[in-house]
Amino acid sequence: MKFTNKKAIHFDLDGTLIDSVPDLALAVNEMLQTLGRETFDEDTIRYWVGNGSQMLVKRALVGKREFDEEEIDEVLFQKAHRIFLEAYDKHLCESTKAFAGVMDTLQELKKRGYRLSIITNKPAQFVAPILEGLGFGDLIESYLGGDCLPKKKPDPLPLVTMCERMGVSIEESVMVGDSKNDILAANACAMQSIGVSYGYNYGEDIHTYNPTVVVSKFEEILDSFE
Repeated sequence: MKFTNKKAIHFDLDGTLIDSVPDLALAVNEMLQTLGRETFDEDTIRYWVGNGSQMLVKRALVGKREFDEEEIDEVLFQKAHRIFLEAYDKHLCESTKAFAGVMDTLQELKKRGYRLSIITNKPAQFVAPILEGLGFGDLIESYLGGDCLPKKKPDPLPLVTMCERMGVSIEESVMVGDSKNDILAANACAMQSIGVSYGYNYGEDIHTYNPTVVVSKFEEILDSFE
């Protein structure tokens, strides 16, 4: 299908534009080593990514994706989270790469006149350095990190806030993401969406969450815009 009357495209970051798992895994394991705990392989940590740094750290501490908050020692968590943020800050763009087709597609969308933003659950302090490090910072008009607002995806607040910031309506916007958090947030505010099937969606089929369009390669989103 073709979207009509759209002005802004809002993108998730990790799992949609970039594969950041190698550097996230490095930081997680550096944190665990500092705490004297068991480390994990990259494929295991990949399954924990997508809900922001706090959830990633909690999953690493308990060694599983699903857990009860009662399992988390709050003092240990706060210490672990500080260690993780410091470690990740050192490894932001060592192995992180944009997915195939991202740069060319963003450039083409910008050329067509679309305004582009990032809405991520990643802490805001890391977003600009990564965008600059990978060379597409100039293409992105604005961004929101997971710690910028009281609520983050799957709550619709970041999407609504970004629209207000950019002076566009929900109807003039499209959300593009790889996980249920992105699509649920879009559905909650009646924003049309594109789900990419290659990212970090915990092994679930992105179709399950009813995005407006699903693509298997990033450059395929061009077919949905005029």
